[in-house]
Amino acid sequence: MLDGFTERLKEWPVRLIAVDEAHCISEWGHDFRPEYRQLAKLRALLPTVPVMGLTATATPRVRDDIIKHLALRDPAVFVASFNRPNLTYRVEAKDEPIKQLLAFLKDRPHDAGIVYCASRKQTEKLADSLNDRGIAARAYHAGLEAADRTRNQEAFLRDEIRVVCATIAFGMGINKPNVRFVVHYDLPKNVEGYYQETGRAGRDGLPADCLLLYSAGDAAKQRHFIDEITDEAEAARARRQLRQMLDYADTSGCRRVELMRYFGETFQACDCGACDNCLSPLETYDATLPAQKLLSCVYRIRAASGFDMGLKHVVDVLRGHANEKTERLGHDKLSTWGIGADKTEHEWMQLGREMLRLGYLELGSEGLPVIGITDAGRELLRTRTAVTLAKPRAVVKPKRDRRVREARGDFDFDEILFERLRELRKKLADERDVPAYIIFGDTSLREMARYYPGSVTELSGISGVGEKKLNEFGDTFLSAIRSYVSEHGKQSFD
Repeated sequence: MLDGFTERLKEWPVRLIAVDEAHCISEWGHDFRPEYRQLAKLRALLPTVPVMGLTATATPRVRDDIIKHLALRDPAVFVASFNRPNLTYRVEAKDEPIKQLLAFLKDRPHDAGIVYCASRKQTEKLADSLNDRGIAARAYHAGLEAADRTRNQEAFLRDEIRVVCATIAFGMGINKPNVRFVVHYDLPKNVEGYYQETGRAGRDGLPADCLLLYSAGDAAKQRHFIDEITDEAEAARARRQLRQMLDYADTSGCRRVELMRYFGETFQACDCGACDNCLSPLETYDATLPAQKLLSCVYRIRAASGFDMGLKHVVDVLRGHANEKTERLGHDKLSTWGIGADKTEHEWMQLGREMLRLGYLELGSEGLPVIGITDAGRELLRTRTAVTLAKPRAVVKPKRDRRVREARGDFDFDEILFERLRELRKKLADERDVPAYIIFGDTSLREMARYYPGSVTELSGISGVGEKKLNEFGDTFLSAIRSYVSEHGKQSFD
């Protein structure tokens, strides 16, 4: 949009204007950038040139914004499925997160991945901790010098390091197909960001794991940041997006169903076979009494004050937690004062979010952070209907599940040969000063390590082995495979 560039545009035979990451044009996108809206000026500059916008994370509202702010004229809108079947989604209660991350990495000793952190300081601290434990890692954030960012990114692309510890500054435009995992060390601010960041795993179509470490403390930090936003409309939008993220983290149902629903898509299967809740369904419990206590407390606060309060205040009343606000409003005199002292703040907050998700409670108008009882909630309070909810998942080491492999089309292969071929690929890539995946992708190496091709004809049948790569690398890889077969007496994979 610089004046000099737009003037030169007039002299060029421009055939198409394509706007990538077009969600950035929308205030409802996870990475709103006001500069993107200036692109609509190109319509006046080049009125006959067609315009297209592309993004992987557009909700219906964001799609409408893209059409509006790019000034598209009667556009055709193409929406592909948001489902990424090769990704497994897990959410784990955060408890000594460095130990949880180390256990996760130990189970994947040769895989490369991204660990997203909420702060620049955390990325550096975490990268240092991993390096101290023998895991090659580097930090990436906007505060680093450009040369350092480039150096760290290149090291990751070339498989010189296994892990990048990064803020959300890392990833847009990164095309590394063999990212085998994405870990969110801290709670993301919204579902769009989470979905796009997890989508950087498994771009080669092979299985990849997405782990979110989640705690009530993370949610509290996000709320604190939101409370500091001076623009009320922006703050309300941020609160709504955070609540949607918490709904996803807290859900006891299929996480893929939740993600697809967020983007306006219906996922037909009730069991995706590739998320923690489908692989290991949560145990349920009778939540009738605590649900009645919560609804009753919300009702009595409204009756006493004439207005609704936030969930945190309701929980303070339930737990009998005296503070300036409860005393000033006289809520320490309510009959519901202290009747929930047997539960922690986190347990009540989680129950409150679940009641919001189920429609028994609702947020105030315009997304204000206060909660009120819905008609369904009043009916539940009146009839004392039984409420069954899922127990929070205990902290466990994520395990790979055979059903995941079947659901995502994975296959067995000779892991020893695969590692040898990876080393060979790395050597050839370094000699050519290119990222390793430019030589062959992981899919190609896995197929080689399963089918042991012994001739040019057999190698040409491997996925990703075209004529050019066959001519350039065929003899080298065939020699390595033949040598391995001779050494181990292998004829076929079993």
